[in-house]
Amino acid sequence: MSLDLWQRGCEQLALELPEQQFNTWIRPLPPADVTDDGDGIVVSVRVPNRFKLDWIRSQYASRIEALLTEIAGKPARLDLALAPREAAPTRPAMPANQPVRAAALLNGQALAPSTSVRPMSQPPGHGLHAPPASNSHKLNTALTFDTLVAGRANQMARTAALHVAGAPGVMYNPLFIYGGVGLGKTHLIHAVGNALLRDRPDARVLYLHAEQFISDVVKNYQRKTFDELKAKYHNLDLLLIDDVQFFAGKDRTQEEFFNAFEALLAKRAHIIMTSDTYPKGLVDIDERLTSRFDAGLTVAIEPPELEMRVAILIRKSLNEGTEMPEDVAFFIAKNVRANVRELEGALRKVLAYSRFSHKDINITLAREALKDLLSIQNRQISVENIQKTVADFYKIKIADMYSKKRPASIAKPRQIAMYLAKEMTQKSLPEIGELFGGRDHTTVLHAVRKIGGDRSKDSELNQQLHVLEQTLKG
Repeated sequence: MSLDLWQRGCEQLALELPEQQFNTWIRPLPPADVTDDGDGIVVSVRVPNRFKLDWIRSQYASRIEALLTEIAGKPARLDLALAPREAAPTRPAMPANQPVRAAALLNGQALAPSTSVRPMSQPPGHGLHAPPASNSHKLNTALTFDTLVAGRANQMARTAALHVAGAPGVMYNPLFIYGGVGLGKTHLIHAVGNALLRDRPDARVLYLHAEQFISDVVKNYQRKTFDELKAKYHNLDLLLIDDVQFFAGKDRTQEEFFNAFEALLAKRAHIIMTSDTYPKGLVDIDERLTSRFDAGLTVAIEPPELEMRVAILIRKSLNEGTEMPEDVAFFIAKNVRANVRELEGALRKVLAYSRFSHKDINITLAREALKDLLSIQNRQISVENIQKTVADFYKIKIADMYSKKRPASIAKPRQIAMYLAKEMTQKSLPEIGELFGGRDHTTVLHAVRKIGGDRSKDSELNQQLHVLEQTLKG
């Protein structure tokens, strides 16, 4: 009964899920242990690593429980837990082009894929190369998924990174993460590297900034030692590279990176890159490269929303050994909007001011500690300044910001200006509406929600907003 229940549940799930999802997350699971505790059935599954565990629990667990309950005819609870490392199941690689058949559901295994799925060309440590030396990966071990504050601003990028950490070489290769400075791109790619090394300590992982790759190319070009360059970069299992926009205008560097890129993809290694703009927005970079960058998955990290900024402040304050009152965190978060780095800088100022003055942290102290920052912000950014900047950018008249005209060429820039006014000033929705020709606050709210929603889906709009934000901040 137990084996049959799990088999039938997997078989049904295989019909519902896209094949690649099923083969990546469900198929490799070991046989379930099924028991009846009197109140219902408990189906226990041991998952080999924490990232797969978190993903399966959040994405599939409720549906699996519903299927098992339906099949069993009584309540079924899915108990997911980590497998002990020494007891983690291993499976032989499936032969290529094996047909998808329900008969493959043997011993708790789920459907075999139509083509073999292997995370890498060969398991780390089982090839011709030795395991990497200690710390040769250049990772900051403090930058993990656990220390990354999750929110709407980084949700898509974090989800994709978790996918890669759980099954490198299978999906989203290459993964291209872009966004402004200080938004957490570097933290996220370090988190992937640290996750993979925790799960597979002998994996060959390397993190570097694009300038380091440029330096290596120059050095090897001078010495005519390109075999050394290939040895360093062509045999990795995971390459993490920051700020690829620095390759602009450097033809030899681009050529060598293209060669490394092709070599790594050919052996099913994974590549994750970050940049300040999306691939097609990169300038002075060969189209061969930008088309490769765009061939996997491109995701943006946005400036953090208010709730996320508050969560970041509270967590980082606790890490510093101080409890941040929530009202103070909200005050700081409402006044520091640009990125996580500026938020951390503001937090350090408030904590230092509190320690040096021997005063408790409250809004009055925070306002005093951040007075320079607040005066600069208030002096630089006003709704009027936003309206002028947006009107100039989209080549419309400032008067169109207040008018009742509604053609798209005017209405969208007006909505963008309303969105930026809400994001970058302390004005309330009614106050903003009044400054846009006496519009109702619901009109402003609609504009804020629409542009905020479109931003996450439209890379061109996101880039335009990023340029406007940087312009307004001076």
